[in-house]
Amino acid sequence: MFLQANLIAPAVTGTMNVLKACSEAKVKRVVMVSSVAAVMTNPSWPEGKPMDEDCWSDVDYCRTTENWYYLSKTLAELQAFDYAKRSGLDVVTVCPSLVIGPLLQPTVNASSSVIVDFLKGDNEVKSKIRNFVDVRDVADALILVYETPEVSGRYICSSHARKVSDVIDLLKSMYPAYKFANKVVQVDDEPSFSSRKLEMLGWKTKPLEETLRDSVESYKAAAVLS
Repeated sequence: MFLQANLIAPAVTGTMNVLKACSEAKVKRVVMVSSVAAVMTNPSWPEGKPMDEDCWSDVDYCRTTENWYYLSKTLAELQAFDYAKRSGLDVVTVCPSLVIGPLLQPTVNASSSVIVDFLKGDNEVKSKIRNFVDVRDVADALILVYETPEVSGRYICSSHARKVSDVIDLLKSMYPAYKFANKVVQVDDEPSFSSRKLEMLGWKTKPLEETLRDSVESYKAAAVLS
């Protein structure tokens, strides 16, 4: 219950507080960063079909499985659109997958730690297909939907679906001196996502190799890696 309360209440209440403040300030458009966590937990979605903006994580299923992070993201986004409908505030959401890339702060956040863990021996990694996106491409997406008058609704923001083992092999080819994670646990793949709605606005993404290289160099500069 502690984890549930500490994830859901801040996400929903914090979102509503910001949106109400934007209404009072007569902001024309609010771009909210959500997550594919609000998209991907839906057992009713057709198997094999890439998940798009019409797919929402099932609230009841999230509660049943006690997936409080996914539930918090879903409820916050649903509340945002409900408030937009009631208030007339123009709300657009962007749902990124796992965000990696150069650090913007001196410490490692949860998503960047995934790549750091790949580069350290004796770490356990989950072998599956994961969905990645460069933090700089997410920033471009946010600006794009903010500045394009005709946008509306949700936008999935994901650029690379790769097996973890392939990502590690790619890192090995670029940084062979590191002792890479050597404990692998096989788990189910993540679903695939379609960013076509965002791409139709002209959204472009960086190659995964560039993102990984810039990520590692920033970790080294921040002394996260030697």
